[in-house]
Amino acid sequence: MRGLYIGRFQPYHLGHQAVLKKIAQEVDEIVIVIGSAQESHTPENPFTGGERMEMIYAALTEVGLRERSVVTPLQDIQRNSVWASHLRSMVPRFDVVYSNNPLVIQLITEAGIEIRRSPMYQREQYSGTVIRKLMRENGEWPLLVPDSVADFIREIGGVPRLNAVSRSDRD
Repeated sequence: MRGLYIGRFQPYHLGHQAVLKKIAQEVDEIVIVIGSAQESHTPENPFTGGERMEMIYAALTEVGLRERSVVTPLQDIQRNSVWASHLRSMVPRFDVVYSNNPLVIQLITEAGIEIRRSPMYQREQYSGTVIRKLMRENGEWPLLVPDSVADFIREIGGVPRLNAVSRSDRD
């Protein structure tokens, strides 16, 4: 059986890692979909789709899930009524979707696809919003992401980029 897990992964963090480990106990393969793949260089979406793909593959290697996973980007279409068919047409086949997002749950349910709630893992701490805030404030963000992801973000200058795109012309 093949499960699908979708997220923006801005950045990929230990919460995502914990969820994927749990999902891997229920399915043979995991399709990991990078949502809003066209977005980058903004305060909410500082990393490109390709950068997020590299982060995820590096982290999956750390926990031995790379061989059982396919990572694929998905651009937004801004038409919720056809989103599930867009998803099906753009990613490898899947049997079940894991999500807690109310809109995703609704759209997948309407499309007749099996949906399971993904386990939550310390959501208040492991959140892209919290991690990006810590990055901007020079906080301890590396403790919240896999080591390979922290190394990658440093390598690409992710923190200086996030700081630059978070400023306004009034700063």
